Amino acid sequence: MGIELSKHYVLAAGGTGGHMVPAAALAEELTRRGHRVALISDQRGVRFPGLFDGIQTHVLPAGRFQAKRPQGWPSAVREMLRGRAMARELYRTFKPAAVIGFGGYPAMPALLAAFADKIPTAVHEQNAVLGRVNRLVAGRVDAIATSYATTERLAVKHEGKVHLVGNPVRDAVLALRTRPYPLLEEDGIFRVLVTGGSQGASILSQVVPDGLAMLPITFRRRLQVTHQARIEDIDAVRAQYAEHQIPAELATYLPDMPEQLAWAHLVIARAGASTIAELTAAGRPAILVPLPGATDDHQTANAREITKAGGARTIPQPEFTAVELAKQMQKLGLDPVALENAATRAQSVGRPHAVRDLADLVESLDSPVSRLPVGKAAPHKEAFA
Repeated sequence: MGIELSKHYVLAAGGTGGHMVPAAALAEELTRRGHRVALISDQRGVRFPGLFDGIQTHVLPAGRFQAKRPQGWPSAVREMLRGRAMARELYRTFKPAAVIGFGGYPAMPALLAAFADKIPTAVHEQNAVLGRVNRLVAGRVDAIATSYATTERLAVKHEGKVHLVGNPVRDAVLALRTRPYPLLEEDGIFRVLVTGGSQGASILSQVVPDGLAMLPITFRRRLQVTHQARIEDIDAVRAQYAEHQIPAELATYLPDMPEQLAWAHLVIARAGASTIAELTAAGRPAILVPLPGATDDHQTANAREITKAGGARTIPQPEFTAVELAKQMQKLGLDPVALENAATRAQSVGRPHAVRDLADLVESLDSPVSRLPVGKAAPHKEAFA
């Protein structure tokens, strides 16, 4: 589905990878359809390498409202209003057909400006819990795109404008869906990918090397690890792997994540929205350790669908010890058939057409003739395949 007339769209997203990656995927799809796209974010968002090459970008002020620091709210309001005024000025020349928010406070000025100018709007929620900014604007936007069949903190009164599309991933990750699970021979190399998301995770650095060291010697000798770690942890983690004589490549950022996923037999990770979307798109089994301090515990909610399907095992962080990791690794890794089945089950809950369906929804926002019926789950039934 598509609209022949070229249009302008504004995408507004907070500066974390969880917001920026799906926004970048949508920008790529809309551009491919002949539209022009502009991005509104903060300084972090516009610095993501390679995500928005060739896309017009704007950094606008956006106050952050912290519950524990109400004394900062007046300043946050002033910044938000200043950002809204700047967005309205942009809209006068760019003339967007719709404005799409991806969560995070930097998205708020763009949406407030769209409300003021009566521009059609939608928000996309990457997590299984509706985020704070998306909750604040849910009553005013025209559509709410979700990534999970069940989204917590979503008011019943807004369900009529909800569209289940999934969480868009990059084309390079989506391409893995047609590639077979990497061959795992009984005595062959067992490749493990450890990632804590765009910022790394210290708990994985503290536990994983010692957990892998507890595996039986015949299993341990087969390991090949790629581990993304925080810059402050990386030297200590490298030393741990060397001490345990486990071959490991360490990096603070993995620009070739699709290729890393392609050869990984097992992923040990946080349960961020982008991580889950990529695991289910590619079909990779995982051991998930949700971030306990995540807002509304959304990472635990994110992990439920893939875990229930049998594509992952979830270990709460307080229970994530070297002994527990070794136990779960043996249950998964010593049975190649079970591991490949887990990969298939992970892929079964993926929504490979997320970016297409989100783009269809976006194109429909200012076109009453092609607008989706209220409450329609998704533009294409195969989005749930």
